[in-house]
Amino acid sequence: MIKTYQNLFQNNKRWVSNTLKEDPEFFNNLAQGQSPQFLWIGCSDSRVPANEITGTVPGDIFVHRNIANMVVHTDMSMLSVLDYSINVLGVKHVMVVGHYGCGGVKAAMGNKQVGLIDNWLRNIKDVYRLHALELNAIEDPHARSNRLVELNVQEQVFNLTKTSIVQNAWANGKDLLVHGIVYDVNDGMLRDMDITVGDGSKMDSVYKFELEKILHD
Repeated sequence: MIKTYQNLFQNNKRWVSNTLKEDPEFFNNLAQGQSPQFLWIGCSDSRVPANEITGTVPGDIFVHRNIANMVVHTDMSMLSVLDYSINVLGVKHVMVVGHYGCGGVKAAMGNKQVGLIDNWLRNIKDVYRLHALELNAIEDPHARSNRLVELNVQEQVFNLTKTSIVQNAWANGKDLLVHGIVYDVNDGMLRDMDITVGDGSKMDSVYKFELEKILHD
């Protein structure tokens, strides 16, 4: 475990040295630009680093992280990342990645005030409300928390499809898939939730924009 600020720089020098030994042109190539195929919307939890757990290198995955991997329609940071990754970088896959043992999910299940973050956690409480019948039937708190993690991923995938950014991408013929994934910190494995959406055909009509009118105005 890194204990001091200076350790970060020492480790950085070691990483640069080892990387150059494997590929002397690595940083020269990296400096030319990026063309990732994946956008990762994950949790800020320090135990869930996108590149490490997917075995990828810098340049492979565009990343946005926040507490409990939320897709909130008033979050300009998330929306800006989403728009840039799809319309500038041309990513093909947008992934919502939750993880078991998520502190944000656990906090949202309780009633204790924890500060400013209470306003953010309310969005997870809304997910609980939508699935309260199923969740309240789970007696074990740990199992209930894990199930809420899964359901939260599911709802955030649906939230992505509700955005004008994703809907316009599909309307313009872009090959874009939205996925739901859960990471298990207990064994290091990623689990595909079998929630992949490639168009708005199954979306409730109230969420669909009149895209042709918008595109031609």
